[in-house]
Amino acid sequence: MRRSSAIRAAAWVTVAAGIAAPLVRKRVRAPGVLVQAVAFAAPVGLCVAVRRSRARDVATCCLQMWAYVAAYKHPHDDEEAQRRNTRFRYPIVADRLLGLGELPTARLQRALARVGPEGPEWSSLDAALVWAHWSWFLVPHGAVAYLLVCHPERFPRAAALTYAVFNVGASFYWVIPTAPPWYAAAEGIPGADGEPPVRRMMVEYGELFWQDGWRPLYSVFGGNPLAAMPSLHFATSLMAALLLAEVGPAQGAVGYGYLIALSFALVYLGEHYLVDLLGGAALTAVVRRLAPRAGPLVARLEDAVARLEAIAHEG
Repeated sequence: MRRSSAIRAAAWVTVAAGIAAPLVRKRVRAPGVLVQAVAFAAPVGLCVAVRRSRARDVATCCLQMWAYVAAYKHPHDDEEAQRRNTRFRYPIVADRLLGLGELPTARLQRALARVGPEGPEWSSLDAALVWAHWSWFLVPHGAVAYLLVCHPERFPRAAALTYAVFNVGASFYWVIPTAPPWYAAAEGIPGADGEPPVRRMMVEYGELFWQDGWRPLYSVFGGNPLAAMPSLHFATSLMAALLLAEVGPAQGAVGYGYLIALSFALVYLGEHYLVDLLGGAALTAVVRRLAPRAGPLVARLEDAVARLEAIAHEG
């Protein structure tokens, strides 16, 4: 077997193993970090196995997110162990300080949310904010895709920054699992509720809107209720806004407009404390600040992968 064929074969094995690792993580007796390392190796393997193209760029991003989703869900595989390590108090204390003695979520829900004799009453604002929350699953990737298609010279940096935020943020969910407002209120943690109690409005609306389809839909997109600090909803949307603003004022206005709507929705709907959003902003700022310093190391890694790719496809 020629050297190029052997390298391509090894690269495809790496891709296959990376795709399989998240699927079998609950059935294999291996450290979680090892499982995730195998999953995150898949995008690298693809970059060796296949020559650079727009299709490969898209597939690489998809493999990266496949590995991220597993990293996001993995801590919740052992619910009891995660629950024992969960932090409840510090975001409550912080948000009560930020809210001048009351949780901002409780204050907003008391002012804007309505519950009648037959249950929750949904305004147009409520529905719009829930959909702003749901649309987050498309927004960061949509910004990266826009740059790939319309400004391809900006794509490599944009993808690296965006997915660095995802990956670094997921590591916090392993180390400091933190309860969001709705979870802390449901657990009866002192100081976490309000009058009326904090609700998880997104789920309530989802059950009404999607009816029987809600549970299977939520099982796909949920998976770790204690992944709150930092808020990756806010962090990745902020990164998207910053990247779009570098292209032009119109693109920046779209990005920041969505960010403002999402920020309000996350706090109002009970999904995040305000301090979670500040943590997300700090994460994005640190990633952007450290990116130039990491540049030389990233460049060396890119060169190594490019050399392997060239050897794999020589002749």
